[in-house]
Amino acid sequence: MVSPISECLYCQHLPVLDELMIKIADLGVSQLFLFKEQSHPGRCNVVYKDHGVELHELSEEQRNAFFADVARIGKAIAAAFSPDKINYGAFADTLSHLHMHIVPKYKGGYNFGGVIEMNPKKTYLSDSEYAETIEKIKKNL
Repeated sequence: MVSPISECLYCQHLPVLDELMIKIADLGVSQLFLFKEQSHPGRCNVVYKDHGVELHELSEEQRNAFFADVARIGKAIAAAFSPDKINYGAFADTLSHLHMHIVPKYKGGYNFGGVIEMNPKKTYLSDSEYAETIEKIKKNL
């Protein structure tokens, strides 16, 4: 079931979006956000431009463009933060907006070897630390 566009935090830029994430950049067919919760340093979200789209509904061209954005961010995160592994996840049980979580994982770090928690509410940064993190990502885009 598709959730209405009027309830979409991405399309409507609902206040909860600013509580959870900081917009970094517009990409080819998506937008890039940094999660404010940084238990996984460098964790981002790549959000497709259109509402109500499932991955399998994209044309080959749209899908390739979206995955090009995802891969570009993965490469930037790898260069900026040198994680041991990057996990990619597309979760959206109640929100009909295609997006991909980019989750850098570090040996000995939070939840390495386990499934990510969506929002563990453990690690937040100062404004200057968010700015520094965003700059590292932008530098590697």
